[in-house]
Amino acid sequence: MSAPVPQQSERAPEPQQSRLRVGIVGYGLAGRVFHAPLVAADDSYDLVAVVTRDSDRADQARTSHPGVEIVPRAGDLDELGLDLVVVATPNATHADVAADALRAGSAVVVDKPVATTASSARQLIELAESLGRSLTVYQNRRWDGDYLTASRLVRDGALGDVHTFESRFEPWKTANRAGWKSEATAAEGGGILLDLGPHLVDQALHLFGPVVDVHAEIARRRPSGAADDDVFVSLRHEGGVRSRLWMSHVAAQPGPRLRVLGTARAYVVDGLDPQEAQLASGTSPRDPGYGRVPDERHGLVGIGAEARPEPTDRGRYPLFYEQLARALRGAGPLPVDPRDALAALEVIEAARESAGGA
Repeated sequence: MSAPVPQQSERAPEPQQSRLRVGIVGYGLAGRVFHAPLVAADDSYDLVAVVTRDSDRADQARTSHPGVEIVPRAGDLDELGLDLVVVATPNATHADVAADALRAGSAVVVDKPVATTASSARQLIELAESLGRSLTVYQNRRWDGDYLTASRLVRDGALGDVHTFESRFEPWKTANRAGWKSEATAAEGGGILLDLGPHLVDQALHLFGPVVDVHAEIARRRPSGAADDDVFVSLRHEGGVRSRLWMSHVAAQPGPRLRVLGTARAYVVDGLDPQEAQLASGTSPRDPGYGRVPDERHGLVGIGAEARPEPTDRGRYPLFYEQLARALRGAGPLPVDPRDALAALEVIEAARESAGGA
């Protein structure tokens, strides 16, 4: 049985309700691209503060979000009366920063991975529960247009009985990017398995449920890297579906983004969901073209040469924060159960064990 698919409803602004006060810890790629624009575009929130000690990033935040307060340390947020803290710091600090924010009285969003180990994730979840605070994890790829399309096709039975799910993130990067990712080992939160793996594993678990077997091949191919950069993971789900997941920085010719094989038809789509590139270029989530894929990039559904284009559902990252606002006001569930992120980390740890602890 497939998991529920996030709904694609629109909601009108609710000006009668006071806005939720938000602080973002970290203003690198995650804070600047994946969180701040979505928070700023949602009338339920007021982006109050950004934590960064980098002067260039501070200037970027002030330019993009006039009136935002820049503070150098996460602890400085404690006096601002925040309703929500977004943790967008390096992976190794996620759990500690989130725990401090929970203890200070805020609800928390943690960018993936929620922690670098399943044990740390479990402790953080238990802390949130003991304090009665809301904790969720930014698994934004649940709202990629191609994944929403695949989920719809699976749910509607358009492919027959699905037996194989293939998913890839293979960005070509021959050298490590600047910053903490260039030096962090796997134990320190580095490597592509802990970077892109949480997305791919979460999508597979969310669509096809728990797994009973994990096999992995993990390699470090770039001489400049400190951690893995080329990984394959195979999962066998309780329901019998096989998920095959690839993540690599050294694939000069990437495979299909998604290939879903069923007893009646297959769904195949290439390329990446456009939302990250749109947010990075300054496109507002409110733009009519946001999240939309051009007709020529739609995937195909069918058998062989008889396959026909299948319109890609619109990508919907803003729904994460829309659903979170409702949850924080007591009107619905969190957009992502943190125990889902814990389950993904348990699979990732099983993958490392399968590969001999790589």
